[in-house]
Amino acid sequence: MSQRIVINSLAFARDAGSLHGELPIADLTRMLDMLVDSTGHLSYRIEGRMGPRNRPQLLLQLDGTLSVCCQRCLEGIDYPVEVRSMLEIITDEDELTQDEIEDDSKDFVPAQSELDVVALIEDEIILDLPSAPRHDSCVLPDTGQGSGKISPFSVLRGFSGKAE
Repeated sequence: MSQRIVINSLAFARDAGSLHGELPIADLTRMLDMLVDSTGHLSYRIEGRMGPRNRPQLLLQLDGTLSVCCQRCLEGIDYPVEVRSMLEIITDEDELTQDEIEDDSKDFVPAQSELDVVALIEDEIILDLPSAPRHDSCVLPDTGQGSGKISPFSVLRGFSGKAE
C-alpha cells in the first residue's frame, strides 16, 4: 500500500496547491472487486484555486485504463478513465442556492482539514464506472449445454417399465 496523501482542502485551494503523480490501481481497495486485474497505475492531478464568489475549488484529473468485468461474457474490458471534476469546497451547506445544487457542471465537497486524496480519487472513479459494463458484442460463456456431451442420466432412458 502506498503512502497516504492528505491535504487541508481550504488551505490547498487558497494557496493554489498542486499535486500530481501515479497511483497504483491495487491501492484502490474499495473497488478491487469490480476489477478483473489490479495491475497498472492511474495518473492524477489535483489543483486548488479560488473560483467565482471567492469559493475554494479543487480541479481533479484522472487518466488511465481499468480492466472491468463484462457482465455478459465475464471477460475483462479495458475501460478508459478520463475523469475531469471541478469540486467546490463548502464550509456550510446552507450557503448553497437551489440553482447551485441543480448545476451539474460542478460538485460540492465539505471542507476538511485532512482530506484523503486517494479516497477522493477512488470516489470519483467509482462514480465514473458503468454499473453493468459489457462488450459491444461478445459470446456468452460456455455452460456445457448443447456441446454434445452425454448426460449421465441417458442410461435410464432404456428403463421403461415397472420392476418385476
